[in-house]
Amino acid sequence: MLRTLVKTGELAPVSGTAFALTPALRESYATGDAEELEYAALLEAARASLRLLAVELDADPETLARRAVLAADVDDVTLRPDLDNAVVRLAGPVTIRQVASVHVDGADAEPAVREAAQVVDAADLGDPDAEFTLGGAEDHDLAWYAPQELPFLLDLL
Repeated sequence: MLRTLVKTGELAPVSGTAFALTPALRESYATGDAEELEYAALLEAARASLRLLAVELDADPETLARRAVLAADVDDVTLRPDLDNAVVRLAGPVTIRQVASVHVDGADAEPAVREAAQVVDAADLGDPDAEFTLGGAEDHDLAWYAPQELPFLLDLL
């Protein structure tokens, strides 16, 4: 999906699903400023990227196992609290001009991310062993990149 963004200048998330600092997310935290709550939304997006990776890894086990999240400034969204507190539906694709930053796992996270992708659905259903495995991936911080660095990052992967 990131290569498509670089090649075409836009990205259409699966089913238009994205994550944001929503009123429901804000209400679900007793404390926290906007930056902390945006980070919470980023972590939700990182977990969702594991679901995308799981599909790709099933199709091609050699797929690079790294979570990736785009932070973008998008106004036309529909809140989806029925799915989760941070979930929104985008009206259309995200353009490279809207992207504020790119967040990607480092190489050191790959083994944990690969394992987490296999159990993310079980973790969502409350399996404690799967949640522990998922925590192994979530212990790795995503690296921050400026949007103009994305083509170079993809060349290095």
